[in-house]
Amino acid sequence: MTPENFEYRTSPHFLRNTLHGTGKYDMPLIPKPKIVSDDFINLRLIGFDKIKADDTEHFNRMVHFFLYDYKFEKIWKEPEKYIETLKKYKAVFTPDFSMYTQMHKLQQLYNTFKNRWCGAFLASKGIRVIPTVSWGLPSTFDFCFEGIEKGSCVAVSTYMVSEHNNHSDQKEFFMTGYNEMLKRIEPEYIICYHEPFPEMEGNIICVNYELSSWRYFNTDEAYRPSKYFEYISGIINKPKNCDIIKSYGYVLANNFKGMGSAYGGDWKPSPNKSDDARFLGEPGEKKVIFNRKGEKIETKIGADGKATKERHYSVHHNPKLHTNPHDHEIDWSNGYPNPSSPINYYDGVPEFKFFRGDDMSKEINIDYLDDSLNFLTISDFKWCMQSGGEVEFCWKGKVYCAFGKLQKTPDSNVQMYVSEAYKPETEKWCDNADEVLEYVIDGQRLREIITKVKVWDRTI
Repeated sequence: MTPENFEYRTSPHFLRNTLHGTGKYDMPLIPKPKIVSDDFINLRLIGFDKIKADDTEHFNRMVHFFLYDYKFEKIWKEPEKYIETLKKYKAVFTPDFSMYTQMHKLQQLYNTFKNRWCGAFLASKGIRVIPTVSWGLPSTFDFCFEGIEKGSCVAVSTYMVSEHNNHSDQKEFFMTGYNEMLKRIEPEYIICYHEPFPEMEGNIICVNYELSSWRYFNTDEAYRPSKYFEYISGIINKPKNCDIIKSYGYVLANNFKGMGSAYGGDWKPSPNKSDDARFLGEPGEKKVIFNRKGEKIETKIGADGKATKERHYSVHHNPKLHTNPHDHEIDWSNGYPNPSSPINYYDGVPEFKFFRGDDMSKEINIDYLDDSLNFLTISDFKWCMQSGGEVEFCWKGKVYCAFGKLQKTPDSNVQMYVSEAYKPETEKWCDNADEVLEYVIDGQRLREIITKVKVWDRTI
């Protein structure tokens, strides 16, 4: 055996066996952090991906890991590298490795172990650690609350299980695990990232999600009350046994994830996007809408009440990529309407056949509010592109188009596309939505202006 081989095999970070454990899984135990009420005055959080050794302006914040796993996998692989930097911050949450319900149970167990091991290791180096708690279905309850001392302050996130974009909330799933956590851990305080549900009991410190944008990284803008402010402030009575504490904090981060379904809650039409209603209806129904440019879209509703196919009578400012009309198959396998690449007809258009023989055409009158199609966030645009959306927008008097799923040729892989309308010399083919956002318009990246452009039409 070579010295290198011996050193690798016996490394504490390979064996992960040097920390005190508890319970049937010998889960590394995170000691109860010392918390005082003053810790929550003007509470600020900062994402692990934003920390810096010389970031003196933000050392009064707590570090969180409510990010995509790839952004903090490195603290599991090389924990010593971040010790001295993390020591400078007010406190550190444990890494929130994903606990999605679709995961294999052993992966959920492993991710819980990684969460607790990192927390116990950081605590052993003198860092004040607050455990982040996530869970899956009830089958995970025998391990997902292990490794946390009773009476500890803990952190939870409601972002992925709250209603957002076109997804319904997963409150029932969340509350089942949350109530189990209260019984098993009896936490002294619960730091809640994003809006708490009114049914949540306990001493809850609400961290406002609305100020999580990078735009507020270097500002201490005043607290923006949550939609539960009436409960928090005492204007109306809180549910029985609920003891929500008002917090004056915000989070610094760019990406957000959590637990629950990896696909989010059940899809539903967005109240901000009127034409979403065309994707649901009566079995066999044909819905007809006209977009704000007067172009017709026919939607076929299948036996389960969900759209199966659409016909668009338009070329979306790019006739070389679309025939008029062209079709899109609608895939629901991920829980939301996901249009296929356009099906073009260069040699004749087939009949648009329906589920039932009798005429069940229904024309929907859409009230397009002035800004109803605009993108409120970069994430909204990325989701639209990844879901096969087709978008036309205007910026400084020029029209542009961005398509989520196209093919350069019938044999090429599906790609994304962006260009100025009717100007093929400006086109850019992209592998993903982030590349689309790097498209330059008048010296500015699309990423910098996408929430400011006027959207004329979008299919999803």
